Amino acid sequence: MKSPPGQRPLKTLERVLSKAGLGSRTDARKWIGAGRVAVNGKIVQTPDRWVDLERDRVTFDGRPVRPGKKIYLLLYKPKGYITSYKDPEGRPTVYDLLEKAGGGERWVSPVGRLDQDSSGLLLFTNDTQFAERVMNPDFKIPKTYLVKAATRLTDDQLDQLHRGVILSDGPTQPADVRRVRDSSRHTFFEVTIREGRNRQVRRMVEALGSKVLKLVRIRIGELGIGDLAIGASRELTPAEVALIAPPAKLRQTTSNQARRRRSMNPA
Repeated sequence: MKSPPGQRPLKTLERVLSKAGLGSRTDARKWIGAGRVAVNGKIVQTPDRWVDLERDRVTFDGRPVRPGKKIYLLLYKPKGYITSYKDPEGRPTVYDLLEKAGGGERWVSPVGRLDQDSSGLLLFTNDTQFAERVMNPDFKIPKTYLVKAATRLTDDQLDQLHRGVILSDGPTQPADVRRVRDSSRHTFFEVTIREGRNRQVRRMVEALGSKVLKLVRIRIGELGIGDLAIGASRELTPAEVALIAPPAKLRQTTSNQARRRRSMNPA
């Protein structure tokens, strides 16, 4: 496949459909393969076909595909839901909650993940630059979690979390740690990390010889979960979006993405 040139606003055909809010990229690939999508009047069945958003006319079932409105949602994910669109095992997913809230007709992707046993703040968007800025550890967007440990942790153990612990995939970066309270058997604390490793907080606590009993993400950057009910969702305000990813920073993200594409796909 020919690489996209320079700074032209090109996207693969499957991404054009998903970003327009029509469905997931998996859905888009099925529609394209079924011959339901045309570019400039000709049926195209190649999902990774590059499309020039300024020059090409894309239609789906004969109707023009237009860029969708940018959507930013905040969900208070409950424990027991998986961060996936569909689950072959039939487990409930976060999209079940969005559909109940009336957001099922708008396609958005989760910004990062929370595992099935974790709860708290989970963002959704169709804005890839915003998602990149939140998820990419290069931007060091802090994520704060409230943790209930299976044991009482000493000051030295919490200091180890602060300084960094050794995991199977290498040492962790310094974290902000604050003891919230202790019960007779458990320690409750907040930890803020700026990395994005799989199940990182759980593994950090396990490195201390304890386990996580409860994990709630309460903040991303300066955006907190507030008084949102568990299982509920709402749209972010423009001020909240800018709080996490100011417009100037988003332009920088877009520029960085373009440079990476050019370096991976030299003309």
